[in-house]
Amino acid sequence: MTQEKEYVPLLKVENMKKYYPIKGGIINHTIGHVKAVDGVSFEIAEGETLGLVGESGCGKSTIGRQIVGLEKPTEGKIYYDGKDLTALGKAEMNQIRTDIQIVFQDPYSSLNPRKHIYEILAQPMLYHKISDKSTIDKDLERLLDMVGLSRNVLGRYPHEFSGGQRQRIVIAKALSLNPKFLVCDEPVSALDVSIQAQILNLLKSLQKELNLTCLFVGHGLGAVNYVSDRIAVMYLGKIVELGESKDVLLNPVHPYTKALIDAAPVPDPEIEAGEHGILQGEIGSSTNPPAGCRFHPRCPFATEKCKTTEPMLAVCNGVGVTPGHMVACHYADRFISEGKAGKV
Repeated sequence: MTQEKEYVPLLKVENMKKYYPIKGGIINHTIGHVKAVDGVSFEIAEGETLGLVGESGCGKSTIGRQIVGLEKPTEGKIYYDGKDLTALGKAEMNQIRTDIQIVFQDPYSSLNPRKHIYEILAQPMLYHKISDKSTIDKDLERLLDMVGLSRNVLGRYPHEFSGGQRQRIVIAKALSLNPKFLVCDEPVSALDVSIQAQILNLLKSLQKELNLTCLFVGHGLGAVNYVSDRIAVMYLGKIVELGESKDVLLNPVHPYTKALIDAAPVPDPEIEAGEHGILQGEIGSSTNPPAGCRFHPRCPFATEKCKTTEPMLAVCNGVGVTPGHMVACHYADRFISEGKAGKV
């Protein structure tokens, strides 16, 4: 009888925190911290896409930067294929760096304007010995075909392309090192709506074709749901809801998730904005976040308990909730039992 292999997620984040110091005073000392990410944990299985969604400033992109090694977390662990990335030295990290790549939000600023596309794509492949001089032309042709670009782009510079074409080049650059894990940091937010759909379709097809594991960071639940298997909703540095994509979109439990869905425009001229329940107030300060539940100043269901006691992210129970659906709310089970889930 063969023993079953123990499940090990490709990526595991444990209690990640990232605090940025605030300098001030006459001697320029630290007077506070911006708590961009404040105790976040999640796992991503091999071949899975996890969507990370929330308002600007909630810490989504910061998580992506910690994973790819652009920054180091203040606290917490990041495990990739069982290895603790936060404990690796420079030489060990260089060996694993080709496995983890990122697609940035702004395609123009992430491409060197002084280099033509051939240099941008070929140099990393040659340096990391993905290709050699005898195979580089064929490998580049295959790479461009993969992202829907013709070979004649190789002799041109980034400023000669449209936004959508540049984003395809950035995706090709990320894929050039044959990564296993891809961080997509709001890759369509700077593009026109029609181009957004093309890039989302491209990313979805590449993920399936190459069996990529992805962290997809975005603002809108609709776009994130389209490419993701699961969705994590962030608010002010913390994950407040985590579950299967369709379950989070169609049956949200946390009031903030419901508010995000309601913030999307409704294609019905007879429905007024007031009827649609747009979330009131501004996102709190990451320098001095509210005590208790960080969403309580904007929550229509907040009680005294919400103002003093922080809810932990835990599996919620109830009829109609997919097993494993997690939420950080004191009254999640009551909302489900009273039929308030999915409504604001």
